[in-house]
Formats: sequence, C-alpha cells, structure tokens
Amino acid sequence: MQTGKTYFNWSGGKDSALALYHTLREGAYDPDLLLTSVNASVDRISMHGVRTELLEMQAESIGIPLRKLELPEGLSMSAYNDTMRAAVTDLRAQGYEHTFFGDIFLEDLRVYREEQLAPMGIKAHFPLWKRDTTELLHEFLDLGFKTILVCIKSELLDQSFAGRVIDRDFVKDLPKGVDPCGENGEFHTFVFDGPIFKKPIDISVGELVFREYARPKDDSDNCFSADTAPSMGFWYRDLLPGLVLQETK
Repeated sequence: MQTGKTYFNWSGGKDSALALYHTLREGAYDPDLLLTSVNASVDRISMHGVRTELLEMQAESIGIPLRKLELPEGLSMSAYNDTMRAAVTDLRAQGYEHTFFGDIFLEDLRVYREEQLAPMGIKAHFPLWKRDTTELLHEFLDLGFKTILVCIKSELLDQSFAGRVIDRDFVKDLPKGVDPCGENGEFHTFVFDGPIFKKPIDISVGELVFREYARPKDDSDNCFSADTAPSMGFWYRDLLPGLVLQETK
C-alpha cells in the first residue's frame, strides 16, 4: 500500500467509474475521498449537468465520502485554477499525496493536470491511459456497469442520443469521428449501476433542454469544430432521483 492519502477526481460518468473500479481492484492505492466540481449557480455537476442529489447518491452507494468543489457560473480559466489550487492545497495539508483521473488519451490535458498538481506535492495517476476506447466501452459493459448519456454536443450528435442508455449497439450508431468513450468531449454520462455500487441509483429521465454557450476565445477542446462560429450548443437530458429508469430511445 502507498504512503500518503489518495483522493479520486469523480465526474459521475463512465470513464471515472471504470478508473475507480481498476484503482480499487488493484489495491495499491486506497482512495478515501471523491472530489467533484459543481456549478454552484444551478447545483449540478459541472459540464455534465446532473443534479448534485444524484451525485450524493452515487457517493453513498460507492461508500466513499464526497467533497464538492463549488464553482460559480462563467468562471474564467485563471479563476478556476486559483480555486482548484486552493482546494488541492487544503487536501495536501490533510495528508493527500495521490489522485486519480479517468482520462484516456488527451495528452495536453494530462500535462495540464500534472503541471498543476506537481508543485503542490500531488502525484496524478491515470488507470485508463492509452487504452483503446472501444475496448474500454465493451469492458465497461462486460463488468455490469450501466450508464446514460446526459449531455451531448449538438454539432456532433443528434439530440436523440441525450437520454440514451449505452448498450452493445451504441458504438455502431455513433457518427464517424465521434470517440466511443466521448473522450474529446462529444458526450457526458451518468453511471447508475455497476460493481463499485452497493446498490443501483434509481433514476428516471426528465426533460430535454438545449443550451448555447459562447465559444471560449482560447478554444483548445478537441471536440469543438474548427469553424469560427461564436457559440456552441449542448443537449441536456435531465435525470430525476428516486424512480425506476425508463430508457429514452
């Protein structure tokens, strides 16, 4: 077992869940905290748009305490870095020396994370790094995980994908160029069952909402198209807690 405490960067989505599964199974590190960024203005997981109530239900079922990093709407990158640095500094003071991410192949993102964390004495780990994303998705399903698409980028996927539960046919139905794990930001998911949970998260699908955002001036996200459109759109499928899931086709 490692020296120093470990926390896990938890998004609530499938890559995060699979990375946590491998971390726990391998046993070299014992994460005792989940850290999740939350949009404080709407009380939902940042980017994914999932209600924090469902996030809390995930953490309870996993059995690892949750720490929510609350961020205001429209936070600049520099302000985000300052907020994250303050949170990690606090975690370091509590004895944390290791952290895990579900990233798969975005080199610039990995470098960014490592460069931000290293000066604070935190070592970043990436259990899924450089794995084939189609194989990862099949492994995810083989293990018994279940997940639903909660956010999709409208210029890359039809709105019918929002609220779809990932199954064996999912990869075949994806348009050309869309990564099977959405690693380029094409879509985000919410995991509601699997081997890391003591019990499933009971949910039902809610309304479908379209939101448009100004495109960042420094747009380095690979999922954005190379055009000069001033805005980008996302479809969000709301999830409601406490009911049985009815899949949206």
